[in-house]
Amino acid sequence: MRKIGTGIVAIAATTVLLAGCSGGSSPSESGNADGGSGGTLVVWTDANRAPAIEAAAKAFEEETGTKVELVQKNFEDIRNDFINQVPTGEGPDITVGAHDFLGSFVSAGVVDTIDLGDKAEQIEQVAVDAFTYDGQVYGFPYALETMALIQNTDLVGEEAPTSWDDMIARAQAAGAERPFVINTAGQKGDAYTMYGFQTSFGAPVFVQDASGSYTTEIGMGGPTGEAFASWLGAHGEAGSGEISTTIDYDTNNELFASGTAAYTVQGPWAIEALTADGVNVKVNPIPSAGGETAAPFVGVQGFYISSESSNKLLAQEFLTTYLATDDAQRALYEADPRLPAWKTLAAEVSSDPVVAGFLASAANGVPQPSLPEMGSVWELWGAAQAQIIKGGDAVTAWNTMVTDVEAAIG
Repeated sequence: MRKIGTGIVAIAATTVLLAGCSGGSSPSESGNADGGSGGTLVVWTDANRAPAIEAAAKAFEEETGTKVELVQKNFEDIRNDFINQVPTGEGPDITVGAHDFLGSFVSAGVVDTIDLGDKAEQIEQVAVDAFTYDGQVYGFPYALETMALIQNTDLVGEEAPTSWDDMIARAQAAGAERPFVINTAGQKGDAYTMYGFQTSFGAPVFVQDASGSYTTEIGMGGPTGEAFASWLGAHGEAGSGEISTTIDYDTNNELFASGTAAYTVQGPWAIEALTADGVNVKVNPIPSAGGETAAPFVGVQGFYISSESSNKLLAQEFLTTYLATDDAQRALYEADPRLPAWKTLAAEVSSDPVVAGFLASAANGVPQPSLPEMGSVWELWGAAQAQIIKGGDAVTAWNTMVTDVEAAIG
């Protein structure tokens, strides 16, 4: 199952010092807690984003007198290294990271809150919500990823279907061999990819409170969850067959790229594969199957401040003043293209219809929960969906899964 924010190519860890920087030092040995000049601000990043951060860091150095040390890390190592090193004083002042690191960071006590101030108005709300935990904002978000409906315009045109039923009818009228395909991770089930359809029944995995933070209350039980499960079974292998456990990620993309399938649900990372054979595509929001708006998961990338940093005020100033500009956000986008959370940049790059389509889908979406409890949910949730798709008793399988999840999270 693909988790947002973990698809960055691994690189060897190296250290990059900006021009004029002295040797690195740990947060506890450098900088001033009162926000004065001098010292060193240590920032963990990956190789892709380092050049973009360098430009903002250079201006920060010149204007504050504080040197910035960029430490290049393998993105896959950042979560564990941050948790392990921050308590020892060897971690950074700032690290790049995915929002789904947040639950484990808060539980470990290694991350500090951040005041976005008026810059919050420049950031998509779903991105701010993603970095919100128990009503507190813990990071500076800058980029999004989400799922959307991809359609073969040579078969079904560019118009967005108004519902699941409308989508299937359009594909059938066009004579598509397969109206729709979706990755189910083979026999494992893929609750992440399927989530837009589930939420269209009003059955979120966890309930969100008024601040946008997730609670540990399961939201996918009861009649709404049962309705989704029944729908899933009706369109599974024992039903109309649009959803099958024979479809994994690569098979899904091949069926669409070959022109066999008219529609699929995928993320921006798959566009190259989906269009490899020359299929023309349009990206639209996921259509509703249950009557409510389909709200796919949104993954968010951003920056965290260490709870043990001696430079917290300087770190916040760097993020909310030097990275929170059109130029800095554009540099990050050009270095590592992801859907921008910065509104003015999002409007600018929406001239690309593929980007515009994913941004429209993200506007309907919700953050993937960053709760540590999600670790106990994925396998049970996916397995229940696979069982239902293969023809198992839908309501029984679903309610058993909900009970098992509630027991697993205590």
